[in-house]
Amino acid sequence: MDFAFGPEDEAFRRQARAWLAEHLPDGAARTPGRAWERELGTGGWTGLGWPRARGTYGNRAATVTEQVVWAEEYARAQAPARLGHLGENLLAPTLLAHGDDAQCARFLPAIARGEELWCQGYSEPGAGSDLAALRTTAVRADGGRTYRIDGRKIWTSLAHEADWCFVLARTTAGSLRHHGLSFLLVPMDQPGRIEVRPIRQMTGTADFNEVLFDGAQARAEHLVGGEGNGWRVAMGLLARERGVSTLVQQIGFAAELMRVTGLALRTGAAAEPVVRDRLVRQWAQLQIMRWNALRTLGATDDPGAPSVAKLLWGGWHRRLGELAMQVQGAAATVGPGDWHADRPYELDALQRLFLFTRADTIYGGSDEIQRNIIAERALGLPKEPRP
Repeated sequence: MDFAFGPEDEAFRRQARAWLAEHLPDGAARTPGRAWERELGTGGWTGLGWPRARGTYGNRAATVTEQVVWAEEYARAQAPARLGHLGENLLAPTLLAHGDDAQCARFLPAIARGEELWCQGYSEPGAGSDLAALRTTAVRADGGRTYRIDGRKIWTSLAHEADWCFVLARTTAGSLRHHGLSFLLVPMDQPGRIEVRPIRQMTGTADFNEVLFDGAQARAEHLVGGEGNGWRVAMGLLARERGVSTLVQQIGFAAELMRVTGLALRTGAAAEPVVRDRLVRQWAQLQIMRWNALRTLGATDDPGAPSVAKLLWGGWHRRLGELAMQVQGAAATVGPGDWHADRPYELDALQRLFLFTRADTIYGGSDEIQRNIIAERALGLPKEPRP
């Protein structure tokens, strides 16, 4: 299989590289923020490759390979982490596939301009990997003009920044599992009805949140895909979660692997046969991940492809964190700064890598769930019996 880029792709690469160099000069602040999202939108770099049958919405046309090129150049430029990822790469394609014209016209231009940020209301305290067990409810109110939403969502990335949340909720009373669910677009600016609580991690940071809905409202016209069809819409969204964006992730992984390899060379740990073997294995497996991601781009009819990708990168990244600690040796147990009781403890980059990657095989669907999906939906094996 030929994974080379063509002349048009390389011309696109030069254009992307030039724009990034102009807007991210050496020494420029590289922190994520709304201003950067708007700058990307003004440059036409948000929403690359959105299907144009429903309208352009201000985005730039791009083939799949050109989207890969942009993702690679963005990562190589060490550009800021995206705050608009969930809206651009998850919600927008979902609206184009399942939303109506009014929903596309209302939400897609604001996403393309970088003006509205989104978060995802899926997981709950009792329904993480087993999403079909969710209990958040949405009941018709105001004569059917709105939905009243009550429940709790957890591990919600960017909820403290988001303007909107796409929420999977149970709209049919007494329904079980994936039946009776609906996909709703909910404004976050509802004081007293929506509360966002940051979740402190063992790294000392708070990247995730718990979100409490207490009579929050969503307009009936912001129901996507029809009432009771939420599971189909939600699964379509999750299939898009592991497309081109996984290639950006892998470039970040490559940078982390180079950091670990460089440390191993400096400390002499690379001379140990076991460490050297693990470094080579990590490099080889990263190449396999890249080839698999390129092979499956656009394979929306393969129900197992997203789960295979998740199994590959989740385990790989976790092993890299463990390898980073092995390379550091005893120094891995000591922080880079003095400890003070009145401020959070400090960690270096590799210690943060190790602690965060402990969750890689759990969040986004645990390894056990991914294997079930592959077995049941891709291979057609009998479903696991339920109690």
